Amino acid sequence: MSAGGVAIWAYSELETAANETAFVANELANATGGTATVIEVDKPRTGVAAARKLVLRAPGPIGDSPQLVAGAIHAAAQARAGGAAPSLVVVGGTRKGKETAARLAVKLNSGCMSDVFGLTLSETGDELRGSRNIYAGKFLASVACRLPAIASLKTGMTALPETSGSQAGAVEVFDVGELASKVKVLSKNPKPASRVDLRGAKVIVSAGRGVKKKEDLSLVEGLAGALGGVLGCSRPISSDLGWLPEEHHIGLTGLAVHPDLYLAVGISGQLQHIAGIKDSKVIASINTDKDAPIFQASDYGVVGDLYKVIPELRKLLGSAGSAR
Repeated sequence: MSAGGVAIWAYSELETAANETAFVANELANATGGTATVIEVDKPRTGVAAARKLVLRAPGPIGDSPQLVAGAIHAAAQARAGGAAPSLVVVGGTRKGKETAARLAVKLNSGCMSDVFGLTLSETGDELRGSRNIYAGKFLASVACRLPAIASLKTGMTALPETSGSQAGAVEVFDVGELASKVKVLSKNPKPASRVDLRGAKVIVSAGRGVKKKEDLSLVEGLAGALGGVLGCSRPISSDLGWLPEEHHIGLTGLAVHPDLYLAVGISGQLQHIAGIKDSKVIASINTDKDAPIFQASDYGVVGDLYKVIPELRKLLGSAGSAR
C-alpha cells in the first residue's frame, strides 16, 4: 500500500475492457486517496485513457499471452516492493483476462475475486468488496477479499463517461527482463478483427434458433440497421451452428450488454441468455411461442412469425421515417 492510500493497477488486453478497468481503478483510488496506474504491455495504446501508465517491455513481445502478461506484471510489482507495490490489480474479465488474473494471484500470493462488478473498498482501505452473478444471473452474491488482491472485472457492466479514451497522462516504461514461457507456439491462425461492438451499442437486435437458415440472418440484420443498431445472437447461432462469430454471442457464456433497446428475434429466452441482457433498459421480443420464457423478461412482446413480423416492422419504420 502506498503512503497516500491504496496503489491500484488496471489491465486488459481488450481496449474497451481496459478503459473499464482504468475507470474503476481511478474511482477506487480517488475514494481512498491512492493512485491508479494503467498497465500496458509492449507499447501504450492511444485509445486507453489514463492519467498514469506503466508500459511493460521484455526482450521479446509479450502480447496478450496470460502467462507472459502475468509474469510481466509480477516482475514489475516485485521491483516496486514496498510503498509503490500495488495492493490491488483490476483485470478485465475477458477469457484471457480471467486466466491472467488467476495466474497473477498465484504469483503474488494474493486473493482473487472473479467476474465481479460494483467494486468498493472498505473505510479502512484494506478490504475489497463487490458483487457477482450466480445461478445464471438470477441472484447477486456479495463477495469480499482482504488486500492485497486481484479482481477480474465483469465486462460490459461499467458505464464510462463520454471523455473515456481521450485522457493523456504520464507514461513510464519498465523493462521486466526475460520472461520464461512453458508454452511452445507451433502455429498461429489470425482471427478476423470483429466489426461489431455490442458492449457499447445503444440498440441490439439478436437472432435465435427461430431463424431457419444462415441466409435469413440478413433479415434480422436489416432490421437492426433500420433501428440504428447492431446484430447479436444467442449461443446456438454462434457456438452450435457457427453462423456468426463468437463476438456476437450474448449470454452467460458470452457478452453481458446494457443497450437502450434489446430486441430478441426467435430467441426462447433461457436463463443463460437472460443473464446477458437483464441490464437492458428496454427488452422487446418476437416469438411464435406465446409461452416462451423470453416474454417473462420482456417489456414488450409480439407473438408471431419473425418472417412476417420483421417485414411489417420495416414498413412501419420506413413510413415513420418518411413522415418526419
